[in-house]
Amino acid sequence: MEMVTRATSHSTDGDTRRRVTRLLLERGQATAADLAHDLGITATATRRHLDAMEAEGQVETRVVKTSGRGRPAKSYQLTTAARTNFGHTYDDLAMEALRWIRRFEGEDAVGGFAAEQVARLEARCRAAMDAVDSDDSMARAQALATAMSGEGYAATASVIASGGQICQHHCPVAGVAAEFPQLCEAETRVISRLLGVHVQRLATIANGDGVCTTHVPGTNRGQRAAGASGGSGPVPLPDPERADR
Repeated sequence: MEMVTRATSHSTDGDTRRRVTRLLLERGQATAADLAHDLGITATATRRHLDAMEAEGQVETRVVKTSGRGRPAKSYQLTTAARTNFGHTYDDLAMEALRWIRRFEGEDAVGGFAAEQVARLEARCRAAMDAVDSDDSMARAQALATAMSGEGYAATASVIASGGQICQHHCPVAGVAAEFPQLCEAETRVISRLLGVHVQRLATIANGDGVCTTHVPGTNRGQRAAGASGGSGPVPLPDPERADR
């Protein structure tokens, strides 16, 4: 009976920690209290799981400043090692291939390779975008986030004061993109083309951030800036003071 109880306990712990991993993957980072709320368990129990995961090298902590006088809160995020469990199998091979291209063909060839790779992503997401019967940029951003989640990016879309954001909580090529940012640049251009508006990449997992964040201006495709289908990288945001005039 004791062995059955222990086995059940281990299984339950494993299920909870997988849920913690998924929540951190989706959010980028979170406090124990936030995770406890989503898990439906106590903060004490959540910290027990987080402590075990930290000891195993699965999570790491950051201090979050608070506005009050109390102790700073601890925020948890997945380590690089934990992220490797989500589809980085071919990183080493891809890295060597891109290094070979850069060495013998140059940086432009790397950029061309990156553009060709993300063009396949664009083609797969295009059908979902064509099905959106709206020119509203946030409606399209939500559809794109859903399509990208189907490609393994764990993407979400949200409205903010200056427009909206697409957050990619997982990057299948983060390890490679850390050395070859052309992959991120090409992906940003694809997002811009699919939405029909200029976008700006604010943060990337490849650069050490918890989430890849892309700003989507609050315009529709009828107001798109010229050149949304081209460009070599992120486009500066509009001047908010001018926008208010």
